[in-house]
Amino acid sequence: MAQDDTSLTGGSCFEEQSPCCSDSEALSQGDRDYDDILELNQFDGLPYSSRFYKLLKERKELPVWSAKREFMDTLAKGQFVVVSGFAKSGRSSQIPQWCAEFCLSVQFQHGMVVCTQIHSQQAVDLALRVADEMDVNIGHEVGYTIPLETSCTNETVLRYCTDDMLLREMMSDPLLERYGVVVVDQAHQRTVATDVLLGLLKDIAMQRPDLRVVLLSAVAPGPKQLALFTGSALPVIHLETPDVGEVVYSSTGDNYFCAALRLVLEIHQSEELGDVIVFLVTTQEIDLAHDILCHEGRSPPGQGELLPISVHPGQTGSLQILGEEETTRTRRVFLTCSPNEDSFWAISSINFVIDTGLERRHIFNPRIRTNSVIIQPISTGRSECRRQLAGPTGRCFCLYPKERQLPAEVRPRIMESDIISTVLFLKRMEIAGLGHCDFIDRPDPGGLMQALEELDYLAALDNDGNLSEMGIIMSEFPLEPQMAKTVLASCEFDCVSEVVIIAAMLTAPSCFGAPPVDLKPEAIQSYVKFQHPEGDHFTLINIYKAFKQLQQDPCEFRKERWCQDLFLNHAALLVADALHSELTDTLKRIELPISAPAFGSRTNTINIKRALLAGFFMQVARDVDGSGNYFILTHKHVAQIHPLSAYGAKSPKLGLPEWVLFHEHTFSEDNCLRTLTHITPEEFVQMVPQYFFYNLPSSESKDILQSILNREASLCQKGKSHKEPPEDQTTDRCVVQ
Repeated sequence: MAQDDTSLTGGSCFEEQSPCCSDSEALSQGDRDYDDILELNQFDGLPYSSRFYKLLKERKELPVWSAKREFMDTLAKGQFVVVSGFAKSGRSSQIPQWCAEFCLSVQFQHGMVVCTQIHSQQAVDLALRVADEMDVNIGHEVGYTIPLETSCTNETVLRYCTDDMLLREMMSDPLLERYGVVVVDQAHQRTVATDVLLGLLKDIAMQRPDLRVVLLSAVAPGPKQLALFTGSALPVIHLETPDVGEVVYSSTGDNYFCAALRLVLEIHQSEELGDVIVFLVTTQEIDLAHDILCHEGRSPPGQGELLPISVHPGQTGSLQILGEEETTRTRRVFLTCSPNEDSFWAISSINFVIDTGLERRHIFNPRIRTNSVIIQPISTGRSECRRQLAGPTGRCFCLYPKERQLPAEVRPRIMESDIISTVLFLKRMEIAGLGHCDFIDRPDPGGLMQALEELDYLAALDNDGNLSEMGIIMSEFPLEPQMAKTVLASCEFDCVSEVVIIAAMLTAPSCFGAPPVDLKPEAIQSYVKFQHPEGDHFTLINIYKAFKQLQQDPCEFRKERWCQDLFLNHAALLVADALHSELTDTLKRIELPISAPAFGSRTNTINIKRALLAGFFMQVARDVDGSGNYFILTHKHVAQIHPLSAYGAKSPKLGLPEWVLFHEHTFSEDNCLRTLTHITPEEFVQMVPQYFFYNLPSSESKDILQSILNREASLCQKGKSHKEPPEDQTTDRCVVQ
């Protein structure tokens, strides 16, 4: 039997339980025509279709195929396997299938297979592709789980999911006892969720000797990754790297953007076939490049059309579908700044890659509790990933000199990110018995201390630093801790219906579209229709309620047209609606009260603000000069209001409030406060934990708040009456905080 046919059964160790053929037939089938043999698919018991054999022939051409025997033998002998190979090697689609064959060979005694991905759409695309290759139904033998969507059953043998969804699953199944093999794909990306997952898997593997852990990486893992799981040498399988076509280096200085667009137009004017992918740096560059190419890329008669396609990071929509489109008369130009080259694995028509060699990274500053943005060179591994997309016959244009020294590896996100949600999760895992997460790289000490301090302020920790009852409930919600605390406070203040809408709208992508520059005034004018006098959080409720009313219309086109006319993002609103349902279900599951809607009443308005302050008291600012310069209480930084806010300079409907609560501060991009609501200093001092207030740096704003506290304390001592009795204020603070 030829090696390729033998390897289909997993090698000699697995021929007896081969999912494709029995041991008595194994030697005779290799030289036969597959179409003449009635084979049963052991995953569903049905005969294989003709498409299975067609796809099998394609699979055998993948670079990963020649490593199947080695992989199956290594998987049988030890707990850990590392496989390095680029996306087009087939690692993400073939190796999980082989793991399913391994589990089948032992009758799934130790569980099924789960394969993690960084992005939701990749998990879906891979599940669809693998179900097709395995000749089974999606949602049955092969399925996927992503935020807000699940397509699998208890009998699913191979499940693709995002790494954060697998982490949430560990809250109820800390040892992952449903799975015999855990495949962690894209380990080279070093996201926070991936690093946390790997750290916990080390502990789980020690408690479960039967568990197999497979790491898939585009580049060879570094010494730290190899040393994570075992002191001995970790088995690493290096997949064959196909030859890359021509690589052209050039020095463009800071003018990489214009150079990239000129190259696109030159390629299109040539007679060479193939699509183009351009790696830019920012989303603004993507939008600008799209507009320029639409205007400049008009083709002369007889030449194919130039079609620019914007691919923003994290956008919804399948690139696999794009890869299947007919492109005979159209040259597509994919414009992206995505840090994830693997997402383009399905587009085989790419023949030209234009690489600027730069990337934008968000670096969290724990001192001012906001992100800074830096632009830096990409790593050597990422540069190689981009070159591989051109294939052996394509060309890659690197818009930087060949002698430039690129960083050897990407800096792990856990050292640069806000990790408050991660710390809350790890505290929850301590309760579940996984008390130790052995990170490949330790989080930034300042960021770790800031996260613990904020969780303490939110009453998520007890006096011993363990998770409090409040913290346990907060961890049940798929929300940032501050927003989870706001939702819990809304139960106390009887405004759950409204706050859940706010939480869903702020957790989903922004509902505000990105109109062309010439239409921005019209977009701002359309948003004015939804503006609420109390602020942006209330405006989001108005938008959501209008969208829900529209949902009753059975015509999908009219819904999308309504959003388009008002410059709203239809996909983002659908995500918010799904999140709203999930949050409501979570509240019901943990038996928390859901109040009846009362939006518009004065009492409801006050209660919404109190709930928001319960979670976001650390994000309060004051207009210090009456002209829109807002002083942020926690770190004395001055910022302005974002133009899309109800209080923005171009929105004459509302005046500038003195005190605001804000949801986000974009420090590096525009130094703006986003999503603001007017509050009073009296409301702030009522809800703020006293130990947080006394830790605020000295300022005029703090002195104003202190005088209010002193006045209220004095009135309490004299027994004077208040609109709202002091004992009620204390009760609110104690119950919620």
